[in-house]
Amino acid sequence: MFSSRSIFILFAVILFFVFSATAQEKLGPGCNCTPDDVLIDLAPANQADLPAIAAQYGLIPTPLSQVGTPPTFRMRIDRTKTNQTPLEIIQAMAGDARIVQKETNRKLTVVEKDGLPWSLGHSWAIGHSWAIGGSAKGFARQYFPGQIRLPEAHKISTGQGVTIAVLDTGIDLQHPLFAGRLVAGYDFVDNDNDPSEVGTIRVDQVYGHGTHVAGIIALTAPNAKIMPIRVLDQNGEGDLWRIKDAMLWAAKNGATIINMSFGYPQDLTPQSNTFLHDLFNGVDDVVVPGEQQFPEFDDSRLLVVAGAGNGGLIGNGAARVYPAAERGALPSDPGTDIDDNLLSVGASTRLDRLAAFSTMANVQNRDIDRWVRVVAPGENIVSSLPGGRYGVWNGTSMSAPIVSGIAALVKSANPTLLLKDLVERVEETGHEWDCQLPSRGITMETSRVDALCALTNNQACAPPRTACTE
Repeated sequence: MFSSRSIFILFAVILFFVFSATAQEKLGPGCNCTPDDVLIDLAPANQADLPAIAAQYGLIPTPLSQVGTPPTFRMRIDRTKTNQTPLEIIQAMAGDARIVQKETNRKLTVVEKDGLPWSLGHSWAIGHSWAIGGSAKGFARQYFPGQIRLPEAHKISTGQGVTIAVLDTGIDLQHPLFAGRLVAGYDFVDNDNDPSEVGTIRVDQVYGHGTHVAGIIALTAPNAKIMPIRVLDQNGEGDLWRIKDAMLWAAKNGATIINMSFGYPQDLTPQSNTFLHDLFNGVDDVVVPGEQQFPEFDDSRLLVVAGAGNGGLIGNGAARVYPAAERGALPSDPGTDIDDNLLSVGASTRLDRLAAFSTMANVQNRDIDRWVRVVAPGENIVSSLPGGRYGVWNGTSMSAPIVSGIAALVKSANPTLLLKDLVERVEETGHEWDCQLPSRGITMETSRVDALCALTNNQACAPPRTACTE
């Protein structure tokens, strides 16, 4: 016979799972977002209508927070007034001329996490034999520095005077690799000054991700400073508003480059999909009249480097992964501008080919669809892991920090270089890849980065690529 206590516990467990399933269902199909947030921008003439708009759509009248001018409001759903999901509320706002932009507070995650429907999920492994035991020696002797001519580039620049903010899972602050290389960071998950990684190696599948990314930067730009900012939790997840907070903090504390080795898939619902796009414009070289301004950035300018995702064989326009895909025009509006301060990065292999897991758009219209601007080595990359360890990871998350490091080398050697010119320098001096990939059904146009050519700005520096095989 069950005791009354056992029956109570069993009932509580059942309630928990029923509630959890119901809560997930309330998010709506395809909405990987925080369950009670909606982000809205109002037309300038309707700013005073916020309380009435909130009442109409079941939102708490006082915003949780806001950013920008005119502001983007982060609104909380009033669960005493409505049971609608964030997506349902967004859909109900369609056609309301008072609301010019509306989207959910979407979640994002490291693109190497297993089980993602939009990523192949390439996990890390410790002690690959080819990596000389996954050791510090293997880290120093791996293939990619030679492939991108990093030793030659270091004779010109090592990144001194440039700070790279790593928005990720945090890092192991005590790892010997980072001695003398760190500046103060912040933890936007626990809201404290300790951006250390949280988790257990080999148990939590994304534990070590931020440490690995930061180690690649340390190798590529050894005299650049690394600013560790924890925006992803133990499960490798964050959200749009947290990224905004991290960008503001990084800008105000001296970052020049931001590395984003995370993403979220293209959303085909009636959302605006413009929050990060507007933020990136807010720290671009040129402030566009009439667009949303962000005085919170204090006139800072930031280069954003983002991994393009591991969708692999999908490989077409519908496979866009954001924020990397902010580089191209929105599919719903081909006339939109691109972000001149964003470098979207795919992955190449040890054999200098496009990695099978690397998301790459089909270049049907070369003015619109080329959102993966460059590729960099992302296969079997050795770097640091928590606890003083070294290990191997695959993914565009590993490619992005190589490009962040190269950008730091160029910026250090050319302090007055505008961000748009820095992006163009890294893109145009790489090895040109322009070819057909039959197995993926795409035409690919991109370039594989070269550190030496980027520093010397010699567009003829890279040897011509005679073939683009798979």
